[in-house]
Amino acid sequence: MSSKARIVVASVIFIGILFGAVYPTRTYMSQQRELKAAHHKLELFREQNGRLEAEAKRLESDEEIERIARARFNLVKPGEEAYAIVPVPAKPDAPGAAAVAPPPAPKRTAGPTVVLDWMVSALQRVF
Repeated sequence: MSSKARIVVASVIFIGILFGAVYPTRTYMSQQRELKAAHHKLELFREQNGRLEAEAKRLESDEEIERIARARFNLVKPGEEAYAIVPVPAKPDAPGAAAVAPPPAPKRTAGPTVVLDWMVSALQRVF
């Protein structure tokens, strides 16, 4: 074999080895990145799980149940009286009364747009 042929054969073998080594190396590096990301997610989930377990334990106490029942549902113990403070409605002649009044509803004429508007509002209430 001539020296040019040997150089060509050696180059082809070198390129083949290079391609044979690059693909597995890229795959290995990609797997390492994915593994690191999965470990990071796992650590976040463990941290969140710990917080949720502490919250669940706190919510099981009678004091916390009573606090939530009083705050959210305005419940009282037997013998207690519940009071509600409601705002006084503004007088019509008061300066801020005009700003509180709701805007007038737009006039609607009978037709397909009324039905379409009704259908859209009904679907929005459902979903």
